[in-house]
Amino acid sequence: MNTTTTRARLWLFLSLGAALLAFLGSLAALLDSSVYYYDLSSDFANQARAQDLVNAVVVAPVLAVCAVVALRGSERAFVIWLGAVAFTVYNYVIYTFSIPFGSLFLVWVAVLGLSLFSLIGGVISVEPGQAAVMFPSRRALAVSGVALIVVSLLFAVLWLSEDLPALLTNSTPQSVYALKLPTNPVHVLDYAFFLPAGVILGVMQLRRRAFASPVGSAFLVFLLLTSVPIAVTPFVIASQGSSTEFWILLPMGILAVGLAGILGWLLRSVPKV
Repeated sequence: MNTTTTRARLWLFLSLGAALLAFLGSLAALLDSSVYYYDLSSDFANQARAQDLVNAVVVAPVLAVCAVVALRGSERAFVIWLGAVAFTVYNYVIYTFSIPFGSLFLVWVAVLGLSLFSLIGGVISVEPGQAAVMFPSRRALAVSGVALIVVSLLFAVLWLSEDLPALLTNSTPQSVYALKLPTNPVHVLDYAFFLPAGVILGVMQLRRRAFASPVGSAFLVFLLLTSVPIAVTPFVIASQGSSTEFWILLPMGILAVGLAGILGWLLRSVPKV
């Protein structure tokens, strides 16, 4: 068994608990969302339903399966696991701070705590010497680095295109109004943490920093997973009998295919153990 996954064993085991609780909580919310999301705006409730569907069908199973495979020594599974853990932290910050208190509150807090410690532990478990040889393809790392920077900056520009005019006119951004929240939690998390992290990791990959090879690749997984609930939301809205626009599927589809292609290229370059 290799060094990184050995050092991360505790965090891999912790994430199994996060995956189980996330699956059960999302399943409960899907079965009767009117009980858990009764006080949300229709826009926010539909986004929450889409997120629950993705959690139950995609993220929790990926998190659990990759944790088990990584425990057996797979570096590829470790990279995907780390990205899925980051995605779980991101979403459960929103669950715990933005959805009104209810019967699933402690479940959401437990998922956040378990996944947050798993993320921190997983990142510090990356062994620099081993990380340096994990991704031997310089071209794949360079393309990945550029993709991380470009996608992060594009999202920053997109959010700023809404927030800056609102600041200049002393008005409420449309997304905040639609969510009926004090601020847009996605914008807060992206501005403060995730978009700067994407740019930094991209630059580090371009400069061939060993640490950024697995962690930056995991960030590609995070970005790929982020596109999934955005693409699912229009279908959730349509299932509620409301009109919706499906044009978002085109840019999200292009983004997802591009990220998946780069990620697959990177993972294929990882030597088998």
